[in-house]
Amino acid sequence: MTSSEQDFGVYIHWPFCKAKCPYCDFNSHVRHEAVDHMSYARGITRELSWLKERTGHKQVTSIFFGGGTPSLMPPEAVAHVLDHIATLWTVLLEAEITLEANPTSVEAENFRGYRTAGVNRVSVGVQSLNEDDLKALGRQHTPDEALAAFRLAAKIFPRVSFDLIYARPQQSLAAWREELSTALKEQQGHMSLYQLTIEPETRYQDLFDAGKLQMPDDDDAASLYELTQELTDKYNLPAYEISNHASAGHESRHNLTYWRYGEYAGAGPGAHSRLASGLNRLALMSEKHPETWRQNVQSHGHSVTENGVLTPQEQAPEYLLMGLRIKEGIDLDRHAAFAGEAIDVAKIEALENLGLVERSGSRLMATHRGRPILNAIIRELNG
Repeated sequence: MTSSEQDFGVYIHWPFCKAKCPYCDFNSHVRHEAVDHMSYARGITRELSWLKERTGHKQVTSIFFGGGTPSLMPPEAVAHVLDHIATLWTVLLEAEITLEANPTSVEAENFRGYRTAGVNRVSVGVQSLNEDDLKALGRQHTPDEALAAFRLAAKIFPRVSFDLIYARPQQSLAAWREELSTALKEQQGHMSLYQLTIEPETRYQDLFDAGKLQMPDDDDAASLYELTQELTDKYNLPAYEISNHASAGHESRHNLTYWRYGEYAGAGPGAHSRLASGLNRLALMSEKHPETWRQNVQSHGHSVTENGVLTPQEQAPEYLLMGLRIKEGIDLDRHAAFAGEAIDVAKIEALENLGLVERSGSRLMATHRGRPILNAIIRELNG
């Protein structure tokens, strides 16, 4: 069992944004009146206390503030949550504590306060270095502002991630080569490089359905993906997960806990948890609507609205789905222990013959050729 399979992560969801990006399907909400930040921070700590009753003693290896836009949290709210986590579980000295940040100048002003609170890694949502594309993506910053914020973050935090979206509407290979090359000269060991996808119930979905949004076709998207691998490899920044690249030692420990199917507790509107319960796992999710979530927490100490139990057999497809995303793949013996039976060898061999998967000892990995069509591979193995 790898270290991250034994790790325990804590996820904090901060649901508020200045504006809703047209491509975003995350649980994010815009409020035009002032948000009572400390009230929500106290709600998060109450829900964490409820979760502690279900986990018992744990050693926290990572904490992640996601959203929404966590960089809208005042540093004192972040400190309040981190201090409370330390009263519930043992937070290891080397624990990775990440906060997602938008690179507006106003939010960057909080960077030093976050560092003082205990944050030691930030994921900076640059998303694009093209001004017109930033506007189209609904972002609130300029390219220059984003680079200035990233450089400031790199001075303050031990670890930073440079995050971009590509395969954007009408994006050319030449434009992406120039943009990614600029970003690679700035990066500090980790990049999240996500292909833009059209998600249901988003503004982009409406525009796409109306024929008003021209996305790269499959061939163009594949070419953009290959260019991404080519350029990142030149900077010794290989893909350790489909969309995440890192030099050795800079991988996201928290996200590896997800992908290696470790345990995590999630608090805040819409947060998910996966907690061990014997051989089973508790699968929890909190109420998504922020005000309803807060009211439920005040009344009941939590706002968990989905409280299921996953048997080992039900955990097997989750492990497969998460584990094949990473370069190291899955442990076939662990999958068999979940599923109660081994994956059909004939299916694996057929995919091997197509050059889509490979085996090393007990591990099964998607190949470079297979990663872009991972969903099809997973369907075949689960079938």
